[in-house]
Amino acid sequence: MAIPAFTATGDLPPGIHAATLKEVLARFSGETTRRRAVGARLERIVGIAHAAGHVARLVVFGSFVTDKPEPNDVDVFLLMEDTFDAGSLRGRPVALRSCGGQAHFGASVFWLRRLAALGGEDAAVEYWGIKRDGGVRGLVE
Repeated sequence: MAIPAFTATGDLPPGIHAATLKEVLARFSGETTRRRAVGARLERIVGIAHAAGHVARLVVFGSFVTDKPEPNDVDVFLLMEDTFDAGSLRGRPVALRSCGGQAHFGASVFWLRRLAALGGEDAAVEYWGIKRDGGVRGLVE
């Protein structure tokens, strides 16, 4: 399924849009040097997250998945299986221990175990589609 066109405000239409990493990078990381750099960060984060194991869902949101020519960074939400133990991480995945990731990844990385998703995992994922002004934007999973 193709990632939909942007709305008049430059966001993806509300909802969760399924895509492969290859599709996300093809759509969002090719037009400017900044976008290519941020896309490379996303690729690194995805690799580290999957190396850590226990990823149930990986969602990309924020300025990277908009029509903004120079996105600030990439925002990632990881919904982890309940078996995920951040304390047992070693090597590169250890950076997933703390929420944020700006210092290590140059990106905003947030994670939560499925069990901690109050209101259910869909509600936890959809939360990241709410903009600061209260509007709603689309997410890519």
